[in-house]
Amino acid sequence: MADPRITELSRQRRHRRVRAKVQGTPERPRLNVFRSLRHIYAQVIDDEAGHTLIEASTVDPSIAEKLGELDKTAQAKLVGEVLAKRALEKGVSQVVFDRGGYRYHGRVKALAEGARAGGLVF
Repeated sequence: MADPRITELSRQRRHRRVRAKVQGTPERPRLNVFRSLRHIYAQVIDDEAGHTLIEASTVDPSIAEKLGELDKTAQAKLVGEVLAKRALEKGVSQVVFDRGGYRYHGRVKALAEGARAGGLVF
């Protein structure tokens, strides 16, 4: 198994490379994903103002009560759907997707598909 410090440094390096190109604006903010071993977090960020507009995660009490016996991929999809609902309520319909250096696979992909199913365009 690879050294966790090396894999995390590689992810951070990939994230910096992606962030050099992906920028959130007030019209089209950035949807950022962070994935830990147990939870998944997503934020919609306006980089010009430096503010988080909307957030959702598996530790959010309103989402945590709905998780029940769902596996982590299904939890990520639910977080994406809730995030999309909150974004549409705030008037955000288009975002740019920032996968945070993670592969577009598994939970990150499920969150993106949930957000698209909820109505976000990216």
